[in-house]
Amino acid sequence: MTQEGTERPVVLEARQITKRFPGVTANDQVSLRLHKGEVLALLGENGAGKSTLMNILYGLYSQDAGEILVDGQPFRAKSPHDAIARGIGMVHQHFQLVPVMSVVENVMLGNEITRWGFLSRRKVAEHILEISRRYGLPVEPYALVADLDVGAQQRVEIIKALYRNADILILDEPTAVLTPQEADDLVRVMRTLTAQGKALIFITHKLREVLEVADRIVVLRAGRVVGETTPREASEASLAAMMVGRSVLLRVEKAEAKPGATVLSVRDLQVRDDRRLMVVDGVSLEVHAGEILGIAGVQGNGQTELVQALTGLRASEAGSIEIAGNNVTSANPRQISELGVAHIPEDRQRDGIVTSYPLTENGVLELYYRPPFARGIVRNEGAIVQHAKQLVADFDVRTPSVHVEASSLSGGNQQKFIVAREFSRDLKLLIAAQPTRGIDVGSIEFIHQQIIKKRDEGVAVLLVSAELDEILALSDLIAVMYHGHIVATVRNGELTREQLGLLMAGGGE
Repeated sequence: MTQEGTERPVVLEARQITKRFPGVTANDQVSLRLHKGEVLALLGENGAGKSTLMNILYGLYSQDAGEILVDGQPFRAKSPHDAIARGIGMVHQHFQLVPVMSVVENVMLGNEITRWGFLSRRKVAEHILEISRRYGLPVEPYALVADLDVGAQQRVEIIKALYRNADILILDEPTAVLTPQEADDLVRVMRTLTAQGKALIFITHKLREVLEVADRIVVLRAGRVVGETTPREASEASLAAMMVGRSVLLRVEKAEAKPGATVLSVRDLQVRDDRRLMVVDGVSLEVHAGEILGIAGVQGNGQTELVQALTGLRASEAGSIEIAGNNVTSANPRQISELGVAHIPEDRQRDGIVTSYPLTENGVLELYYRPPFARGIVRNEGAIVQHAKQLVADFDVRTPSVHVEASSLSGGNQQKFIVAREFSRDLKLLIAAQPTRGIDVGSIEFIHQQIIKKRDEGVAVLLVSAELDEILALSDLIAVMYHGHIVATVRNGELTREQLGLLMAGGGE
């Protein structure tokens, strides 16, 4: 970490920023300062206003009131181009890269250098290598982005911002899809950046990382700044309480599992991705009633396609899938759902909700044709509305109404609504892919408790998560997936966190 940021010049200041949307005030007179060479961690629940504030700084939104100063000068971005021109860069949680292009082409995209009408890739490659050496960001300039692992793709995103001369970097959930070793590498990069005068705003839900890397911590709640502290003065528990407004149980409490009959049986499964590459290659696994099998792995090692095959969203090439004794290898999503299977998808906006539909409609996406929501072709609107209200109340989904479009909710509240809907049915099998991605500690605590509750009720749970801490907190058995294969299956506690991290990265025990 750097020294106390208050002794350094202020490079960015937000003064009394207010931003309103229909039915909600996202930012309510928010003020903060960012100093040269420091890491400012920004914490808050889903819907607390973090993303709105960052989008204002980066030119995606305009504030309704208040002002922003960059290097002491008033600044109001009308677009990300304006922000980049003033030295503000943003590394998004979901990488903004074109997979079929090389690193050089991605870095220069929108800022191309030409010579005699042709792209000058060599000059850009030289600049990339210079940035790589200076900040400790190793990357091969001519490699295709599609061939890079997640950690390397993130380095490309950071290089892209630095290539555009960013002195202020906004890092949005930068460790969400990294292995523990890759997260450690990122911390090292962040320290290198601040040592050379860059200023970082670090948004994360991982409180341990905040205490490790931040110089100062600002906490938002319900659109307002509710506290500022330093790692020296704080703990994970105190930060969680400041974010949520109550004490939060950071450790999952659960009894010993009591496995029953086999609910999910997968044998020698092979699945291809959209490029026709075999990304699930001979996977076999079993999940029993009353048991949680966690699949650990860095994203991009076949987990997505495995879950899609299990839920009927993707055809398999070979092998078999049985659920509760039924062969569902070629079944469609409705047939699988009707066997008592719930699915929390990793991409909530693509596979979990219809963003242009209101919450009422999203609450019955799988049940709209069944009583009490319909009798034949006649819908029961009252039952549909009441069901949505019950989901919102039971899972504390922050929304002004169940009649608003799902797109108006924050990402975390969209996730909570999906979880509420899936848990509202009678279940035999729960397939949960990244169930707490992008949500706050209070919501994580609640969802983890609900998953354990389902397990204890006799539901079989297949948990897929890139968050090793989540796998360790919830799983009874852990299977590590690497390059389409299950490379190890162990009881939780048999291997250390570091050993599992090495397996996730393709190393041995």
